[in-house]
Amino acid sequence: MPTLHWVGKDKVRQHHRDVPYRVLRDHYRFQAPAEAPANSTDNRIVHGDNLDALKSLLPEFEGKVQCIYIDPPYNTGNEGWVYNDNVNDPRMRKWLGQVVGKEGEDMSRHDKWLCMMYPRLKLLHRLLSEDGAIFISIDDNEVHNLRGLMDEIFGRRNFVTTVIWEKVYSPKNSARHFSEDHDFVLVYAKDAEQWTPNPMPRSEKQNERYKNLDQDPRGSWKPGDISARNFYSQGTYAIRCPGGRLIEKPPTGTYWRYSEEKLRELDADRRIWWGPDGNGVPAIKRFLSEVK
Repeated sequence: MPTLHWVGKDKVRQHHRDVPYRVLRDHYRFQAPAEAPANSTDNRIVHGDNLDALKSLLPEFEGKVQCIYIDPPYNTGNEGWVYNDNVNDPRMRKWLGQVVGKEGEDMSRHDKWLCMMYPRLKLLHRLLSEDGAIFISIDDNEVHNLRGLMDEIFGRRNFVTTVIWEKVYSPKNSARHFSEDHDFVLVYAKDAEQWTPNPMPRSEKQNERYKNLDQDPRGSWKPGDISARNFYSQGTYAIRCPGGRLIEKPPTGTYWRYSEEKLRELDADRRIWWGPDGNGVPAIKRFLSEVK
């Protein structure tokens, strides 16, 4: 498997082991109300260097954390973050206490960022349970480096997906090339074979989109398009509607999602909607009882 290399990598590979364990000092406590849910107690806000904090949490929580979200520096040159990991190497000691600058001003900015991220991700990997997952916000500046880093630490097979987060709803007219309207959230599992998402409950607003126009005993449904842009060799046939109309082919630039034989099977199972007069473009019925 291809690996990612950068200045200082050989010096930080074991740095998470060299960081000493520290005892968390309890400054303040909050007493939850008696009627509070069970999971609302024993929460912690840790103030201090995150590498020290992660190492301090390890004895109690190693292999027990099911969900981790982190929002590291995007390394745009505007955050003013400082490299402060005291790695025992003269070359890297020169970085200590220095604000990481912009591209062109700081030629080692990506090396510093990777050296900072590596030991923290190693500890986060140890904190995750076997059925846990980590979510990491990032943008274009380091997403490519983060993917390589995560593949090495978590394993490429445990990459789940890249979620697109739309952060801007109006294009920036001041953009020189393209308006940057989104960031990324990388999702990795500790073990992708064991991890499954935990969807939020459906809302009433979502369910209101489902109707039962033909009194189907299976309940409410909404129509779905049976054409798609992906090429399908069996998806170019003509369709005769129950009302007599002939649809000679799918819409231009698309293909039917189902073969002619599969479409007949779906229709026999009353899973195709032809419109109120039987001459509409066929649509697949997606039942509320069958959706997530």
